[in-house]
Amino acid sequence: MTRVLVTGGGGYLGSTLVPALLDRGFAVTVVDNFMFGQDSLAAVCYHPAFSLVRGDVRSINTMRPLYADADIIIPLAARVGAPLCDRDPVAATSTNLQAIVDMLGHLSRDQRVLLPVTNSGYGIGEPGTFCTEESPIRPISLYARNKVEAEQILLDRHPSALSFRLATVFGMSPRMRLDLLVNDFTYRACMDRFIVLFESHFKRNFIHVRDVARAFLHGIDNFDAMKGQVYNVGLSDANLSKLELCQRIQRQVPSFVFLESPVGADPDKRDYIVSNEKIERTGYRPCVSLDDGIRELVKGYAMIRNAKYANA
Repeated sequence: MTRVLVTGGGGYLGSTLVPALLDRGFAVTVVDNFMFGQDSLAAVCYHPAFSLVRGDVRSINTMRPLYADADIIIPLAARVGAPLCDRDPVAATSTNLQAIVDMLGHLSRDQRVLLPVTNSGYGIGEPGTFCTEESPIRPISLYARNKVEAEQILLDRHPSALSFRLATVFGMSPRMRLDLLVNDFTYRACMDRFIVLFESHFKRNFIHVRDVARAFLHGIDNFDAMKGQVYNVGLSDANLSKLELCQRIQRQVPSFVFLESPVGADPDKRDYIVSNEKIERTGYRPCVSLDDGIRELVKGYAMIRNAKYANA
């Protein structure tokens, strides 16, 4: 049985990916510090191929035996998002960058690593020009800078690795996040019924959390052909501005009102469109559309009534 180590497996991505890995017959070990008090893996505790370590990915004493026992490592553990990283930059860099560097000193050449990073490393793109994996990297935030550097170090130093540059993720997950753009705007549509947009023309790409899990499974299945490479992972028909996103949400929440502010600025200056053609050429296709994801979130927000799920 192939052994997969998922760091940060109790988080937004991990709590969707871990059940999918178990369903595929992998033995899965998760290490997580559960910093948000979540119980997001409760539904898989029954599974005989699932094991759990409560710990910090920055502790070499904790991680050394876990790395030694793994065939595949998926290092999801991270301080995610610009606001959280800016509040504690030492914790952000030690988790998002240094832990990856430390990991490399404990791996053999044939242990496979599938690293998630962010396509926010593209920063501000050229108007009308798609960002490909060869486009210039212009990270704006500490979060993006750490992720870009971790990707470069991993691919330079480890022969059995690949990197996924993830679009902005959306959708329901056992460990929910409300701070992600689609999730946030849909929550505001359902709860507040209005939003004021700053710099509403800024664009980015989107991807459903279950399709991110599918991307990791696809990478495992096609690892020999894909290793050593970087792949954008997003919906090719979802390069949208904030204004266009609100219009899509309004189709399903007709009472939603959005206004464009003539003054003020968005502290998040990311503005780019992304090509996902490279991973699509390997046979990967997302399954969940943006509209289906919004519909799912509207149903989910009938349950979620507070902001404890925000990372920011």
